[in-house]
Amino acid sequence: QVQLVESGGGSVQAGGSLRLSCVVSRYSYSTSSCLAWFRQAEGKEREGVAYIDKNGNTMYAHSVKGRFAISKDNAKNTLYLEMNNLKPDDTAMYYCARTRDSFASCPRGKDSFNYWGQGTQVTVSS
Repeated sequence: QVQLVESGGGSVQAGGSLRLSCVVSRYSYSTSSCLAWFRQAEGKEREGVAYIDKNGNTMYAHSVKGRFAISKDNAKNTLYLEMNNLKPDDTAMYYCARTRDSFASCPRGKDSFNYWGQGTQVTVSS
């Protein structure tokens, strides 16, 4: 069974940084699955933040481009999200996710992702 476990959330002041980690069990980086970070703020829809495909190509939501960086460590089966210059609007529960199916490039919608972690809370104060 595929499991994803996030860590690294916390509370920071605006302008601060955090690094989220997600250990993906039973993940072979030889597959064509996509990995991604989503977030969900209170009362809002879950939205995609950053995506990375099997070749390491990345995509970002406009709101985080230039501030967030997604990466993965194949040897550790771990996905990362480096978040810099955090803003109060970044406050949300952050989830890592993985697709089951293969894609030439990562889909954007949450419905295409089949496996999810339990989430880690990020709170940014002004």
